Amino acid sequence: MQQTFYKYQGTGNDFVMIDNRQQTFDKNNTKLVSALCDRRFGIGADGLILLEHHDNLDFKMVYYNADGNESSMCGNGGRCLVAFAKQLGVIDDKAVFEAIDGLHHAIIDGDIVKLQMVDVDTIEKHENHVFLDTGSPHHVQFENRIDVFDIKKEGSRIRYGEPYNEAGSNVNFVKKVSDQIFTVRTYERGVENETLSCGTGATAVALAMHAINETTDNLITLQVPGGELQVSFEVENGLYKNVWLIGAAKLVFKGVI
Repeated sequence: MQQTFYKYQGTGNDFVMIDNRQQTFDKNNTKLVSALCDRRFGIGADGLILLEHHDNLDFKMVYYNADGNESSMCGNGGRCLVAFAKQLGVIDDKAVFEAIDGLHHAIIDGDIVKLQMVDVDTIEKHENHVFLDTGSPHHVQFENRIDVFDIKKEGSRIRYGEPYNEAGSNVNFVKKVSDQIFTVRTYERGVENETLSCGTGATAVALAMHAINETTDNLITLQVPGGELQVSFEVENGLYKNVWLIGAAKLVFKGVI
């Protein structure tokens, strides 16, 4: 069977996009999803995203990790899906859609897509790290040797270790550049490697840095290997709300496989 697809990337976090409004894609075929994401024998991507019909909203997002399993929220994937929806003519410059973690609002301005993330009311502060869920679970810790650090080795060790074990967590290593700028490298579960960018990870780092008083700003710039993201938010009685992930989302190519 031939499958038309689109390849999008958001600061290097790349995705296979498929218009599944007619329900033609075999959603239960994890081997197919994994094969499409394979960088040597398939299209190559960090994940695959289906754009589906929704009765009351602009569309529905269904996200799979590169291992073929449906996963928790992907921030950069959500931003890329909004750009894809505009390219298809499903939306104009604003969107409201459903993802696995609930409803999301988005705004498009050229290549820049702003995506509203979930509110966060629980941030666990530990001696050497911070843990929080921004639609996906994230471990955040400082690493001053971030340029030469073995992200895959150390990320894997933390991802599968206590207290995360089999369920696992994404792992973010952070270096502070200034009060408003942080460098981030992320090991993503499901990809089981470092990705060039992680949207929910960038969001987690921004909120974590504010929560542990490394910044007092509510607009944070995150330098990731694939470029630059920004996160804005408001805080009220320990609740992080009106959280927006901001960055470029671009079409790379369209094809048939």
